[in-house]
Amino acid sequence: MKHLVPLLLSILILSSAYAAPKATEKRIAEVARRGVHVMPFDLDLSTHVFSKTAKGGVQDVIAKNPNNPLQIKLIREHLTKISRDFRQGDFSDPAKIHGDNMPGLKKLRKANQNQLKIVYKELPMGASIKYSSDDPALISAIHQWFDAQLNDHARHATSGHTNHKMHHQ
Repeated sequence: MKHLVPLLLSILILSSAYAAPKATEKRIAEVARRGVHVMPFDLDLSTHVFSKTAKGGVQDVIAKNPNNPLQIKLIREHLTKISRDFRQGDFSDPAKIHGDNMPGLKKLRKANQNQLKIVYKELPMGASIKYSSDDPALISAIHQWFDAQLNDHARHATSGHTNHKMHHQ
């Protein structure tokens, strides 16, 4: 146990070293254009929240307006679908949006069901997917994948545990 904390801290430090360079406006626009064909909800009416954890991370998609039931429904439908796909090793939707060479994606695709736990949860204003693993390489892959999504979604995404706690209450 005493070796676990330094190991996890090393993983967090190393995963931040692999963060992608900031996306250009052209890249952000391209990702948004591709996203329309994969995500049924409106990016401008929602926010992606990526919160890294010691075991992986939590991805929330939250409607900006709590009085927009259609947006909330579309977010939930999409996250239900992709969480089911991800549990089967199908990460084709993120690849369609971000490309096959998205950081962390290759490792996540190779994970078996015993290595990567994926849990869907409805939130009052959207939905959430929790990714967790005991495998340090997969934890690092999740963190790299979150960094890449934060980068590519830019103005439609944020990181941090403050937002994560707020939306899970």
